[in-house]
Amino acid sequence: MTAATTNSARNFRGIETAGRSSEELRELVSHWGAELELAPAEDIVEWAVATFGERFCVTSSMADAVLAHLVSRVAAGVDVLFLDTGYHFAETIGTRDAVQATLPVNLITITPVQAVAEQDAAYGTDLYKTDPDLCCALRKVQPLADALEGYDAWATGLRRAETQHRVIAPVIGWDAKRGKVKVSPLARWTDEEIQRYIADHDVLVNPLAYDGYPSIGCWPCTRRVAPGEDPRSGRWAGTTKTECGIHS
Repeated sequence: MTAATTNSARNFRGIETAGRSSEELRELVSHWGAELELAPAEDIVEWAVATFGERFCVTSSMADAVLAHLVSRVAAGVDVLFLDTGYHFAETIGTRDAVQATLPVNLITITPVQAVAEQDAAYGTDLYKTDPDLCCALRKVQPLADALEGYDAWATGLRRAETQHRVIAPVIGWDAKRGKVKVSPLARWTDEEIQRYIADHDVLVNPLAYDGYPSIGCWPCTRRVAPGEDPRSGRWAGTTKTECGIHS
């Protein structure tokens, strides 16, 4: 990236860019996806901030603060969206609060239209047991889609090393379902690179990650993983479900 691009990226607040059409956004993906495929994560973020300004945001599940930390180094004040499903572990909420208190980001908590009790009344108690796909749709997929309406691009912490379903996750991709540019700066990072970044920058990590939970979701649908098991085998254990629907 050029010095001019870096400077404009670091002055994130105040960068106002008009919303682009779907055609324009797809053209950006078509050109820059190949250009940035092998670029360092910081350069990918700099491009996204310089290109989309305040119409760019970061999403975080608060398994750790690696992506939020990295983006905040490039663009202090960036919007970081956290989806509070009403079913999170206390440790996850605590990690969110710590990120809000310690990082120079604009932390925005997104909540579903219905509280858990309201959902129980409408669909029956413990929908996560009877219809986990619908539960994820109501508490994750739709709330995020609504929250992303004001943005042209969003950054995720997706990494190809996490699951076989994410092997082809592009660094710069087109999210056809939402009509957004999907940026995955960490897509090529290995588990070792993540741990090195955490150690080098003293990054916040959800305490559950050190207690047998390498993949952290809602507490009713997440269990500890035994040594040697697939890191995501603790998600929706005993079912064929592997993703909540946000990234599919």
